[in-house]
Amino acid sequence: MFFNIFLVILLVYFIITIFLFFYQRKLLYYPGENNYLDDTSLNHQIEKVYISSDQKLVAWYFKKNPKYKTLLFFHGNAGKIDNRIYKLNEFSKLNINYLIFAYRGFSGNEGNPSEKGLYKDSRAVKYWLNLNNIQDSEIILYGESLGTAIAVDLAKEFDFSAIILESPFTSMTELAKKYYSFFPVKLLLKDKYETIKKLDKINSPILVMHGAKDNIVPFDMGLKVYENANSPKYNYFNDHDGHMMDYNEDLIKSIKNFIQTVDLK
Repeated sequence: MFFNIFLVILLVYFIITIFLFFYQRKLLYYPGENNYLDDTSLNHQIEKVYISSDQKLVAWYFKKNPKYKTLLFFHGNAGKIDNRIYKLNEFSKLNINYLIFAYRGFSGNEGNPSEKGLYKDSRAVKYWLNLNNIQDSEIILYGESLGTAIAVDLAKEFDFSAIILESPFTSMTELAKKYYSFFPVKLLLKDKYETIKKLDKINSPILVMHGAKDNIVPFDMGLKVYENANSPKYNYFNDHDGHMMDYNEDLIKSIKNFIQTVDLK
């Protein structure tokens, strides 16, 4: 009897493992089904552009002053670019331009997201900025959650003005172990996003932001990213923020001060 129970448990475990392997990207990426982008809540005018990668990528471009640096925004693993309007409205008040784009499979774009595909999208968008006379030294990368891994991967190959990481994780392998500790995550995982292994290749100034009450990406991961980053490095840590950080006066001031510090270098 006990042997039969053991076989049933083993079979169930095997079935779940197979499911996780084949459907893991459905569990990782949440592009949503509503592809309509609503820009009516913006407090400024943007230009809607399309950038060619493997797929055509929708993007919003805000050019405030050609003398300002341009912030290139990498969003997280869920939602659309208009879900970040509250951040964009704050960016518009700073002395920066910005470009926010949607990955393949997000915000109505064709294709399916994957680590390799998102890295390719990030390079296509960088080159689009370069073709529009914005050099790497005038670009500030901003990564949000999953976007932090994409920003770091891009920054390991090019010298940018600066990098801002909001709620970063050390690697998807380590993060997956938190949720699927009973499964051989290291063997199953297709998209590993090994941020922690790339930080030593980055010499741009970096600002790491993380809230201690983040229940999706543990705060100690953000702390470890900060500790392993090369100098010059700065942080904005607090005890009350969750995964989506509160864009309050203190956080905005931290970003503003960081950008001013970068401008002086």
